[in-house]
Amino acid sequence: MKKDVWISGWRLDALIFDMDGLIFDSERIVQRAWTSASRELGIPDAGAHIYNTIGFNSARRDVYFSGVFGADFPATEFAVASRRHFIAISETEGVPVKPGAKELLQFAKELGIKTALATSSRQIHAVEMLKRAELFHYFDAAVYGDVVKNAKPDPEIYLTAAHMLKTAPSGCMALEDAPAGIQSAYAAGMRPVMVPDLVAPDQETLAKCWRCFDTLNDVIAWIRSSSFAIPAPGSSTGED
Repeated sequence: MKKDVWISGWRLDALIFDMDGLIFDSERIVQRAWTSASRELGIPDAGAHIYNTIGFNSARRDVYFSGVFGADFPATEFAVASRRHFIAISETEGVPVKPGAKELLQFAKELGIKTALATSSRQIHAVEMLKRAELFHYFDAAVYGDVVKNAKPDPEIYLTAAHMLKTAPSGCMALEDAPAGIQSAYAAGMRPVMVPDLVAPDQETLAKCWRCFDTLNDVIAWIRSSSFAIPAPGSSTGED
C-alpha cells in the first residue's frame, strides 16, 4: 500500500542511492585494481590516490590523474587494465553487498517510496554489478557517470535522477558514502545522508549532511523510529 512517510515534518518522496562504497563494498577492489594496473603499465601507483577521487566519474578521474602524473598519463590503457583487474578480482572473490543495502531497497518498496540510482560508474559496469547482485530491479530510475556532462560534486546527476522520478529534489533523500556525493546532493537541494566508507567526512561535509550513519541498517532503524507513515490520499485503508 502506498504510504506518505514523514520524518520530523518532512515528507520523504524518494530515496536516491550512490553505488560504489554505499551499495557495494567495491572501492577497496577498485583500489587494488588501480594498483595492479599501474604496476602493469609501469606508472606511479594510482591506487594510493583513490581517497582523492571517490565519487568522480571516469572523465573527471582522468583529469585528476593527468594533473598528478602529467599530461602523458595513459588514460585509455589504464582504464582497460583497471577494468580487467577489477573483473578478475570480483569473479574470484565476489563484490560484497554492503550491510542493509538490499533491506533498505526492500523497505522503500514496501512503503511505495520511489528509488533511483545516481552513480559515477559507467552504465555497463553498474548494470552488470546490480543485476549480478539481484538488485537492479529495485530501482525506478538510474543515472550513470557516462551519461551526464558534469561529474559529482556538480548537482547534475542528482537533479537528473529527481527529474526521471518526476519528484521535486526537496522531497528526495540522497544516500552517499563520499564527500563529493554529499556536496552534489546538497547542491541539488536534497536531504543528504552519509554512510562513510573509505573517507571520513570533514567538518565541511558534515555541515551538508542531514544525518550520518555507520551502515544502511542504521538508516532503516532511523526512518522507522523517527517517522510515521499514513495512507496516501485515495489509497486503501485495509491491511498491507
